[in-house]
Amino acid sequence: MIRSRRVGTLLRRMLIVAAAIPLLAGCEAGANAPTLNWHPPTDGAQTTLGSIVISNVFILGAPLNGTLAAGHSAGLFFAMVNTGPGDRLVSITAPGAAQSVTLPRGTVGLASQQSVLLTGPRPQAILNDLTRSSGGGSFIRVIMTFQNAGSVTLSVPVMPRAQYYSTFSPPPPSPSPAGKKAGRHSPSPSASPSPAATSSPSPSPSP
Repeated sequence: MIRSRRVGTLLRRMLIVAAAIPLLAGCEAGANAPTLNWHPPTDGAQTTLGSIVISNVFILGAPLNGTLAAGHSAGLFFAMVNTGPGDRLVSITAPGAAQSVTLPRGTVGLASQQSVLLTGPRPQAILNDLTRSSGGGSFIRVIMTFQNAGSVTLSVPVMPRAQYYSTFSPPPPSPSPAGKKAGRHSPSPSASPSPAATSSPSPSPSP
C-alpha cells in the first residue's frame, strides 16, 4: 500500500515538472524574450542539429494568388528546442533570395532545456530586400548558424497569407530610396533681413 502511494506521488511530480518546463523556459529567457506566443504545428520545414530541434519553419508570403515582389521583406517563423548544452543562434542567411536576415537583438540565446518560439503572429525574424519574387508554394533555401552546433541548411516553404496564416502580420514595408530622399531635411537657409526691415542711421541735422 505504501509503495503504491509512493509510485503515485512520483508520477504526479513528473507530470508537474513536464508541465512546468515551457514556463521555466520563458522565465530563463527573460520577460522580453521571443518565447511568448505559441501556435499549432504547421507544414513548415524541420530538422535536428545536435541537441537542437528546429521545427515549423516557414516564410509568410502574399495573399492567395499573389507574390512577394523583389525588394520587399518577408517574415520568417520557426521554433527551437534545445535539450543539450546552451547555445546561440548567431545568424540566418538566405543566399540568392534575400540581402540579409534580421534576428531579434541580433542573435537568439538558447539555454539548456529551453524552447524559443519565433512563431508569430508578429514576425521577429525578417528576410530583408528579397532578390526575387516568391509566391505561395515555392521554397527558399535558408542557412541557420549556431555558435556551438554549427550550421544547417533548410528548404523553407513560402506559405500564402490565407486561412490559418491570415492572422499573421507581414513585416513593415522597407522605405524606398525615393522615400529616404524625401525624408531627408536640408537645413533651411539663414533668414536674411529684408531691405525694409533694415534700419539705416538717420542723417545728422545740419547746423
